[in-house]
Amino acid sequence: MIGIFDSGIGGVTVLKEIIKLLPNEKYIYYSDSSNAPYGDKTEDELKIITSNVISFLIDRGCKLIVIACNTASTLSNYLRKKFDIPIIAIEPAYKMVYDYAYDKKTLVMATKRTLESSKFKKLYDKYNNHNTILLPCSGLADLIEEGNNEKIDYYLKEKIGKYKDIDCVVLGCTHYPLIKDNISNILGDVKFFDGGNGVSKMVFEKVKDSISLDCSNFHIEFIDSSNNYKNKERFFLILNKE
Repeated sequence: MIGIFDSGIGGVTVLKEIIKLLPNEKYIYYSDSSNAPYGDKTEDELKIITSNVISFLIDRGCKLIVIACNTASTLSNYLRKKFDIPIIAIEPAYKMVYDYAYDKKTLVMATKRTLESSKFKKLYDKYNNHNTILLPCSGLADLIEEGNNEKIDYYLKEKIGKYKDIDCVVLGCTHYPLIKDNISNILGDVKFFDGGNGVSKMVFEKVKDSISLDCSNFHIEFIDSSNNYKNKERFFLILNKE
């Protein structure tokens, strides 16, 4: 069983990519909405919160943990040392710009904590195309979680409306792929990069030799830490949407 967690339902974008490669696995998705947003927490608070979530998922029988939150993934090294279980963490897909669109003007949208983390700084310094804008988008994940398109569009117009010459957008939060259309309506025909595909490949490589891929065990259990039924409804609506 694979455990996946995020501060809300945004990590469903990662889960969808994993299911494409592992369609017969059992999953537990943990939406930690009672502690959202993670980006507002101190590092010490996040260590406690994420440790508690991982302990819970292990107790439920998970043999592998996926951190589907860029903010929480900044603590991946700490969590790997603490727990004797494989932990795979998402990260902003900035390297993909280096690989596929090196000379293109790029906008990296992420939380302030993610952009200021040592993990991202190392990634950015290594693959910097010297044509990139780093844009902290505080509060955007909360709006996406709320699901109010009018508020989202107003936020994006104010935040990214001036970047009309952008070629590529790195979606540095798992919530952001849910609003690709909203972003495109403002920036036009941009190329998107996010970390979901890379994480799914890492998960597949980790488990391919230890599970039977031709069995029929597929099951998803959704757990929300604040017991918000609307989150569950939106999660499965997004999950089942093509």
